[in-house]
Amino acid sequence: MTAETLSIDTLVIGAGQAGVAMSEHLSKLGVPHLVLERDRIAERWRTCRWDSLVANGPAWHDRFPGMEFEGLDPDAFAPKDQVADYFETYARKFDAPIRTGVEVTGVARRTGRPGFTVETSDGTIEAGRVVVATGPFQRPVIPPIAPRDPHLTQLHSADYRNPAQLPEGAVLVVGAGSSGVQIADELQRAGRKVYLSVGAHDRPPRAYRNRDFCWWLGVLGEWDKEVVTPGREHVTIAVSGAYGGQTIDFRRLAHQGMTLVGVTRSFERGVVTFERDLADNLKRGDDNLMALLDAADAYVARTGIDLPEDPQARVIPPDPECVTHPLAELDLAQAGVNTIIWATGYALDFGWLHVNAFDDNGKPQHQRGVSKEPGLYFLGLPWLSRRASSFIWGVWHDAKHIADHIVTQRKYLAYRDASQRQQDARRPQGADAPSTAHDESRARKVNELGVN
Repeated sequence: MTAETLSIDTLVIGAGQAGVAMSEHLSKLGVPHLVLERDRIAERWRTCRWDSLVANGPAWHDRFPGMEFEGLDPDAFAPKDQVADYFETYARKFDAPIRTGVEVTGVARRTGRPGFTVETSDGTIEAGRVVVATGPFQRPVIPPIAPRDPHLTQLHSADYRNPAQLPEGAVLVVGAGSSGVQIADELQRAGRKVYLSVGAHDRPPRAYRNRDFCWWLGVLGEWDKEVVTPGREHVTIAVSGAYGGQTIDFRRLAHQGMTLVGVTRSFERGVVTFERDLADNLKRGDDNLMALLDAADAYVARTGIDLPEDPQARVIPPDPECVTHPLAELDLAQAGVNTIIWATGYALDFGWLHVNAFDDNGKPQHQRGVSKEPGLYFLGLPWLSRRASSFIWGVWHDAKHIADHIVTQRKYLAYRDASQRQQDARRPQGADAPSTAHDESRARKVNELGVN
């Protein structure tokens, strides 16, 4: 790619679940394209997650429509490496034109003509369209309150692998969404003393009345909700498929020895202070749980579907000591805390996109992934078109919409008016030989890249 600038109709950036889904739809529609991935296919699943991670949804749900997980019970939760293998196998199934080990460093609008100039670690590409399929987990965020203490080991959940990785001693886990609570649970099972900082969250049942919560969100229309409820844009969800899948119950974890604390507020001279909001945050999670159970019961009553009652799902354990008498502060040294794990999420990072596609806060402006910048698309972002957009099966459906849009735009650009068609008809035979030669040269170059 370095010897000559490559031209391609559509360039897809990223070969995770979004990029693979995009490539499948473009391939089916006959759109020439190339997918660039800076690492390996589905690399984030392999190396940016902890060792024991499994998918948060069952195998029958967290997959693409065209292929099941081989050798896995549909109700089981796929281990992370099996998820990565799934996407690699899926890409091979339709011979996806993916090139790995190439990082995109810049994308800019071409001057005076359609398309984009894309700078990569392996040369320049001219692309008619660009699909940004880099997903939502781009830049791990550690808040500025993190203490500057060389005696403390601090890492983001993206860098956590297993308990043996950490120095001896207690651990403070900040953030109680799916990542934080699963890591805290694993550390406690490994014999560590764990303090878990719990903020506002949703706490759905893992299963209710013999149906996984993914099923309930489907039949209740929650996956297809197109607008997030105001004020709930960044609420974390505490759900897990670990250990066969079970409902997250913070009080149960506390009764087993974990210490729950409120939102982490500040650090000063080795002492961390917490907000006095733990009980309120737990109640909010309880309310979310009960609301979903109520909606499920109403669905059963309305439809007459035969599902067994599940009264145990509504049992809330008594408040443990750490909830009735919450810690306002904690001296880390006295408590033996040598490690802080920041399960505090990710930020988008589009600094390499030099295009007019963002609002004043740097947020992508788009409609169902179709950017305000003509020819540029976003895929895999939360709430791209609906609640399911950043999940495996949801991104597949969003990719189909974007692929259809690309095909429509290609048809418009391919239009020739009546006078141009008459000129083409009068052109002597062989007059297009130079163009054909150019096309053959380009085809050879594209084949060298493994592009179909």
